[in-house]
Amino acid sequence: MTHFQPFAMERFMSQFEQVVDYNLSESGVHPVVLRELLADEPERIDQLLSTELNYAYANGNPELRENIASLYDGATPDNILVTIGAIEANYNTVRTLLSPGDEIVVMLPNYMQIWGIAKNHDLRLKTFNLQEENDWAPDLAELEDALSEQTKLIAVCNPNNPTGRILTETEMSGIVNLADQVGAWILADEVYSGAERLVEQPAPSFYGRYDKVIATGSLSKAYGLPGLRTGWAVGPTDTIDKIWARHEYTTLSATALANQLAAIALSPEVRPRLIQRTRDYIRRGYPVLESWMENHENTFSFRPPDAAAIAFVRYHLNINSSEFVDRLRREKSVLIIPGDHFGLDHFLRISFGLPHDYLEPALDRIHELIMDLS
Repeated sequence: MTHFQPFAMERFMSQFEQVVDYNLSESGVHPVVLRELLADEPERIDQLLSTELNYAYANGNPELRENIASLYDGATPDNILVTIGAIEANYNTVRTLLSPGDEIVVMLPNYMQIWGIAKNHDLRLKTFNLQEENDWAPDLAELEDALSEQTKLIAVCNPNNPTGRILTETEMSGIVNLADQVGAWILADEVYSGAERLVEQPAPSFYGRYDKVIATGSLSKAYGLPGLRTGWAVGPTDTIDKIWARHEYTTLSATALANQLAAIALSPEVRPRLIQRTRDYIRRGYPVLESWMENHENTFSFRPPDAAAIAFVRYHLNINSSEFVDRLRREKSVLIIPGDHFGLDHFLRISFGLPHDYLEPALDRIHELIMDLS
């Protein structure tokens, strides 16, 4: 059997997220129920009940691709490929653009999928860091040093997982300019766009800033619809067609029902309601977590996230992050993510985009473990 780098965080969540009392490991908000999604669309119910459970359009139904394209300046449905979550879009993009031995530069910390793909497919992996001491701003000098004439792809996550940091316009321009200097593609995971904590304007996209950008998105995070498993890639039409060809080797298509429900979710009538729901959960949940951390004097230090329903917090306890999280799971039946999964010990990623009657007792149990350790 060939060497394989498991996706540590997803393996951990797959094993335990369904068997704990409180799951604070997820990075989206409390999920939407089907009745809520269709609340303003009663005429759609008969349409859904009449759906033939046949294959959908392999690249995504036209209405869905039209709705996704409307989110990106200058995009048309031909620039869109619908995938099984952004995770498939990311995977097939890397496998389309890069071959074994090609050089890739990955932002860290990050959703570690692309880092793992690089390990598993013999890519030449380099990294550049977000700087904790500089409010998680990207180290563009480090990125410049990492790039070479052989660099084929720069992978970024904006808004960032796990820090929740949104890149500034200056930082995005800097990344684009550096990519352009060496002719590298940019793969921008933008699944948290729409999940802003402080502002109403969605986080800006890399799409349209440079002719070699693939941006990926999803209904899982900013829309509260992870169970639809619907994502997408947006990019130049010829490259999207090549990614589509890989898509036919992996999943072929999203389901017929997922295509229809996703089109409803991204319609001009429903999308604003879902985005506002997500922001409400984030904006109501964060003060609960912030107050809880502040009540643990000298235990935590953190930068508030700009977006997403997660906080990435440094803790000041004499215990490894994976050990802390494992004890929390076994002794208190609460699941959170250790910083080890992002290559940063003494950090924890904690969800807060949840109902208060779920979030507060979960935090109480984490408090119990902290007291036990003290």
